[in-house]
Amino acid sequence: MEVLALAPNGQPPSSRPLHHRPLRNNDRAIDHPLHAAHSLKMSAQNSAGIQTLLDAEREAQKIVQQAREYRTKRVKDARSEAQKEIEEYKKEKETEYQKFEKEHSSGNKKAEDDAKKDTDSKVKEVEELGNKSGSKVVEQLIAAVTNADPKPSRKE
Repeated sequence: MEVLALAPNGQPPSSRPLHHRPLRNNDRAIDHPLHAAHSLKMSAQNSAGIQTLLDAEREAQKIVQQAREYRTKRVKDARSEAQKEIEEYKKEKETEYQKFEKEHSSGNKKAEDDAKKDTDSKVKEVEELGNKSGSKVVEQLIAAVTNADPKPSRKE
């Protein structure tokens, strides 16, 4: 008669080969051949999954870096464009100011010229009048000074 050895859990051993036998409570997973192969397969899959995640993360970092560079370039472009517009606006306003100043300063110059002509003509009139009746005026002044007729002032 054949004596069967009992498994550690007190049950008779399985007649199936070891690699087909399911794990029992006190069996270690690594000791089971199917489970060891499965663990290696899962480990390889996990490594591949981790590698895929790392590759995706690197790709995402590249995309973020490109976006930052693009944004920085756009900001620089916008600043330079704004600076150009400011310079053009300054030139335009400076031209308008020069035109305005020229129009109004020439108006002032014209007014000055007109005033000078008017003044010169008045001075000429006074000189002609003085030349014409200057001797008469002098005689009247001398007569008024020499023929003084003092009168007391009247107080009211």
